[in-house]
Amino acid sequence: MKQLEVQIMGQSYLLGCPEGGESRLLDAVERVDSAMCKIRDNGKIKARDRIAVLASLNLAFDLSQRDQQALVPAPPAHTLATATSEAALEPGHDALLSALLHRLDAALGEDGQLI
Repeated sequence: MKQLEVQIMGQSYLLGCPEGGESRLLDAVERVDSAMCKIRDNGKIKARDRIAVLASLNLAFDLSQRDQQALVPAPPAHTLATATSEAALEPGHDALLSALLHRLDAALGEDGQLI
């Protein structure tokens, strides 16, 4: 097992990493560092352990949201293209449009963050 020294919120950590997993680990470190720095820079929370817990919760929430979206099959593209023009004519398209709007909100909005 390889060891990598990384920086998270200015603190050095020596992490074990399986061979070939360096880029994935560095990506994970970047996500954690970014999430923690964002919370710290908000200025409301100073304790490093609280920042770590909140960042972990936000990342886990994002991951569970992606998992949930992966379980909901996307409607065929031709259905989406015609749904907007036919929605006013056929009431059955309300559910399809609601699902599409939900997916767009989830993809574009970060307002669902815990912080």
